[in-house]
Amino acid sequence: PGDGIKADLAAVTGKPTDNATLAAGTGGGLSSVRQSLLTQFNSLLTQIDKAATDSGYNGVNLLNGDALKLNFNENGTSSIEIQTKDPSGAPFPITSANLGIGTQLSTDFASNSTLDALALTVTTALTTLRTQASDLGSSLSVVQTRQDFTKSMINTLQTGADNLVLADSNQEGANLLALQTRQSL
Repeated sequence: PGDGIKADLAAVTGKPTDNATLAAGTGGGLSSVRQSLLTQFNSLLTQIDKAATDSGYNGVNLLNGDALKLNFNENGTSSIEIQTKDPSGAPFPITSANLGIGTQLSTDFASNSTLDALALTVTTALTTLRTQASDLGSSLSVVQTRQDFTKSMINTLQTGADNLVLADSNQEGANLLALQTRQSL
């Protein structure tokens, strides 16, 4: 009687024509654990978006879909453009909306099926992020290889310049005197 279920037992006779129905009740809302998880999820989602927005350097934010062009030589004929792109080649800002994850509501955390769907969405988003990280890592590898080559070239040219400037003046003076003597003979 105190549990909210009410039935008239006299009307239940066992005949197929006699039936009783129960009306669905209303739930008491989210459990405290699910409510806490919902709050944490939305807070983390906001922080991820803010971190991606704030990850710029010198006016270029690769996570915001900005393009960075690096020239490898002085006339710009050898260069690389680094940018996050979607499969069609369009710029792809890394945001929760572009990854298909939005702010969740109480109803989204109320059932296991909606949580399972959200888990699949998060898994797809992680795959997208891994692909973008791989593309950026590949570009980084090219840039590092070019940087190593350039450093090696600079060291070779610096050594050659140092050898010209730091020549032994006594030896060079003797060579000059020998050449002048030959020329006069």
